[in-house]
Order: sequence, then C-alpha cells, then structure tokens
Amino acid sequence: MSTSPSVKPHSLFSDFDIHLFKSGKHFKLYEKLGSHVLSHDGDIGTLFSVWAPNAEKVSVVGNFNGWNKESHPLSPRWDHSGIWEGFIPDIQNGEVYKYAILTKHGEWIEKADPFALMWEKPPRTASIVWDTYYEWSDSDWMTSRKDKNSLKSAYSVYEVHLGSWKRDPSNNDRRLTYREIARDLVPYVKEMGFTHVEFMPVMQHPFEPSWGYQITGYFAAASQFGNPQDLMFLIEELHKNDIGVILDWVPSHFPGDQHGLYRFDGSALYEHENPLEGYHPDWKSYIFNYGRYEVRSFLVSNALFWLDRYHVDGLRVDAVASMLYRDYSRNEGEWIPNQYGGRENLEVISLLKELNEEIYKSYPDTQTIAEESTAFPGVSRPTFNGGLGFGMKWMMGWMNDTLAYFEKDPAYRKHHQNDITFSTVYAFSENFMLPLSHDEVVYGKGSLLSKMPGDEWQQFANLRLLYTYMYTHPGAKLIFMGGEFGQRAEWNYQYSLDWHETENPLNKGVMKHLQGLNQLYKSENALTEYQFEGKGFAWLDTTDSENSVLYYKRTDGKNDIFIILNMTPVPRENYEIGVPSKGDYEVIFNSDASDFGGGGLGSTSVSSFKKEIHGQKQAISLNLPPLAGLIFKHKK
Repeated sequence: MSTSPSVKPHSLFSDFDIHLFKSGKHFKLYEKLGSHVLSHDGDIGTLFSVWAPNAEKVSVVGNFNGWNKESHPLSPRWDHSGIWEGFIPDIQNGEVYKYAILTKHGEWIEKADPFALMWEKPPRTASIVWDTYYEWSDSDWMTSRKDKNSLKSAYSVYEVHLGSWKRDPSNNDRRLTYREIARDLVPYVKEMGFTHVEFMPVMQHPFEPSWGYQITGYFAAASQFGNPQDLMFLIEELHKNDIGVILDWVPSHFPGDQHGLYRFDGSALYEHENPLEGYHPDWKSYIFNYGRYEVRSFLVSNALFWLDRYHVDGLRVDAVASMLYRDYSRNEGEWIPNQYGGRENLEVISLLKELNEEIYKSYPDTQTIAEESTAFPGVSRPTFNGGLGFGMKWMMGWMNDTLAYFEKDPAYRKHHQNDITFSTVYAFSENFMLPLSHDEVVYGKGSLLSKMPGDEWQQFANLRLLYTYMYTHPGAKLIFMGGEFGQRAEWNYQYSLDWHETENPLNKGVMKHLQGLNQLYKSENALTEYQFEGKGFAWLDTTDSENSVLYYKRTDGKNDIFIILNMTPVPRENYEIGVPSKGDYEVIFNSDASDFGGGGLGSTSVSSFKKEIHGQKQAISLNLPPLAGLIFKHKK
C-alpha cells in the first residue's frame, strides 16, 4: 500500500516488540500502540498504531480531515503482526479521532482507539490524542507504601462509586469532577480512618447504569469526571494523606458497542467467534479470547498500565469466578468443555497466574484482590505452590452467612449460632477480605441498616454490632459508601448519598463507632499480625447459643485482645467468662457507648477471680450491653 503524503511511515515497534506481542509476552503495549505525540523528521505530530489483522484498509479520521476515510491511510507492517501505523504531522493533544476500518466483507466501520488515553464525554464516542505526563509529588507514599499494603497491616477499604458519592445540589445534581471529589473525599476518608479507597471502575464507559463495569476504553480515565491528569491529582491527594488507592479492573467481559472492541476489525478479534465461548449471558457482553496471545498482551499491559502511570496501589479483579469456569451461568449444552473435558478455563488460569506474577515482580508493594465466589482452590496462594497468585480474595461465604444471621430476629438467632461461627472453619484457606460491597445494597436488597431487625434503636445497635464482629473477625475489611453512616435508603447510582442523615444522632453514632473500629484495627497488633493465619484467632466459647453470646480472642503471639458479642437485645449482667491470666481487665471498645448512639451500658474495668471456666483457670464477670460487643484486654 502506498502511503499518503500526509501520513509518514514511522514505528515504535522493534522486531523484539513484535515477537513479544505475538507470543503474549508484551506487557507495556501502551508504550507502542495507540496515539503518541512526538517529533519525527523535524515535524511535531502524532504516531498512530492499531492492531487490526483482518482489516483491508485502516485510516485515521477526525475533525482535522473532515472525517474523510480516504485522506490519512495507515500502512500495515511487513511482519504480518496485523499492526497498522503511520505518523501524521501537526496533530497534537486534544485532537479527536477514530480509526476507519474496511473489513474483509467490504464494510467501512469506525472504531475508537483501544489504547486511547482519553475519550470524548458520553454520549460522544471518539478518542482524543492525549498523554499521561504528570509531575507526581507522592514520593513519600510510594517509597513507604510497602508497609501500608502489607498483609500484616491494617487493610480497611472504603468502596466508592465516583458518580454518586456526592453531587452538586446547587447545579441540578451535577456529577463532581475528579478534582472536586478530591476536595471532599480525601479529608473525609482520612477522618473516618480508612486505610484505602477502592474506586468502582474509573475506565471509560458509555453506559452509566453499568456502574462502570461495561468498559470501552481500558486505558482511559472516564472523561465524565475530567482528564487523566485530574484523576492522577485525586490519587495523589489520597496518597499525600496516607490513603492507598485500589481500582476495580474488569478483564471478564466488554460491551458490544459498535465503536468499541466488539468485532474490532470486522472479525471476532478480542472475543471468541463462537458465542458458547464469547458471549456472556448474564451481562449480555463479550468474553475476551484468553487463549489469543495478542489479547493476553493487551490485558496484562492494561493491568500494569494503571499501576505504572497512575501510581495505583492495587487492583480488585472483577468477576473472577465467571472467568474461571466455562459453564458459569450456562445450562447444559450452552458451553464448550476444555481440552480435557472439564469445566475449568485453562487459558484463564494460566493468564491470571502470569498476570499476578508480573504485577508482583514489577510492583511488589501492591496487592491484587480477586472477587471470586466459588471454592476454587488457592486463589490467594503463590503460583509456585499451584495457586493463582492473588494477594487476597473476597470472602463471599462470610458475607452471605453474616448478613443472613443479622437479618434474623434476635429471638431466633440461638438456632443459628453455627451460621456465624462457620466462617472460621475455612477462614485461613485464603487471604480473605470481608466485603460489605455495593452488590449487597442494590436491586431491592435494601441498605445494610434496613436489613437489621427491630425498632430504629435496635437497627442501629445491630449495625454497630455487625461492624464490631466484622472488624474483630480475621481478614481485611471493605465497606461500601453510605454504610459507614447507616444510610437508610438503598444505593442509587443516579443520586448522591443521603448526606443529610449524618446530622442525625444515631447516624453520627455509627460514624464515630466506625472511626473507633478503624483506629483500633490500626493500633492493635493482635488484629493484624496474623489476620490471615489460624494462629491469630481462637474461639473461647461458642456454646451459649441460648443467650446468643460469642466469645473469642485475637492475638499476635504476645498480646491478646478478647471479644464478647451479645447478639440479643437483652442485657446480660454478671456474665462470667474464662480468662488466661490473673489481674485486671480493661474494656477498650464498647459498641454500646453513648458516643456511638448506644445506651452507655457495660463494664469498663473488672478484676479476675479464681474459677475454672472455658478452659481457663481465671474468670471475670462482665455486664454485657444489649446488641453489643465488648473488646477488652489484660492490664499489664
């Protein structure tokens, strides 16, 4: 193909780059593909590179050429890589463009750039020439974050949906920008004591009701909230306040928008041709072809891109279960077994292992977290031990059992004591994160507060009790926005959280209670040192189901803290429990404290006496408040 005078031949690819790309091992494709402003032959302009192996022709169209598909054609590389490229002078940051692609069927289609760093605001769908240059000033965080991201550190996550955390009521409930969100979110998260923020997908997505999970621009910050540098500013401000940032990452599926990845060059390029492998019935979207080497390079490059260019501290990988199993949400005859006749997706297993190995090799002070709801073994175990290599895994079983228990009338909880204790049977089989996420407060499920039984006071007491149990249970923690102040309404992505409720005393109490738990979690080594190991936890008594009382301890091997939970609205006076050492015991946290909206009941300091109970030779007598937890320790 001859090159138009307005398009000069140029490439960022070496032969070795092409070899890596075609073998699924090129993990910095964002440095090569896409649009890059640079100087070439004395001209400043943009080099365009796109993978479209089944295209007959590819050209760049935009405002600069009146969207004329004939005027700026790209040239295919000679090496059969399927990459088309060319340098167009005078095009710089801010230029809007797409690729016009002539398919083998003789049809012209227009596609946005899969590697574009910025897109137009929806409903517009074109790419924008941009860069990720930013003068970062978060070096203090970046050099010390290994301690904050360690599995032995407090890991308390506040999950945020950017479009609905807060809106501008003075301007037609307008969405806030990244920079406006930074102004309010950063001090709020710091005051609440969370260690990390997790953002639901911030990548470019055209359909707001998808909450960001239907991504079209995998390398672009969602333009609804600003440009890439605006998102970097938000992340930087969080870092400067010692708050880590986790991004939701969605390698499980992508939407069928005509301008996106779907049938990108007129063929099933990123997805499978066969819908039994390539179509997702749950989300009516398309599944990546994980066995195709170029697609593997795309996905691993994308994960590393956010860690590299945006200084992100972790990735929470969405819908891992749907990736691991070929028959996920499919009936018999609606899926294709693997080469051995099994249901596991072997290509996904190898990809996830490689992904985690690359991330922890390049960014050892970050974390990957799997949203995985099955009993697939070793999700958060090292690949050299046969695991998938994730740092953590969401503990969906704990979430389901815990919410089912707390939703019950306390009068019936005595029949379900095992439901609340069962989680510790498998709690150390993975590095678990306890998630009370957005998925639990949508689609008619109600808010966390509205799930709680009883009158208003009891509902708030139950919610504080739930959080006390959560924060003293082994594992990292995650709470979705609104839960931290007990929002009564179910989450709605179209509206701001109900911030006016934070003026109510009971809501304020939940906030203070959660602040206290976050502080306790960060200050008590017994809650973190072995939070993913069995030696950090022990049940001391689970037998009092009649009174629905649970008693357990957390330890770092040297220091113990003790937790007792009263799951009923009946106060228990002079309740005797065994303790290991003689002396005085001090209550360091009481979920019924009056500051938290409670009744202010419960013991504060007690002395032991000689009595054998719960396998201990000493005992103490406590007054247990209703629907409350006490946390206490031995005075040394």
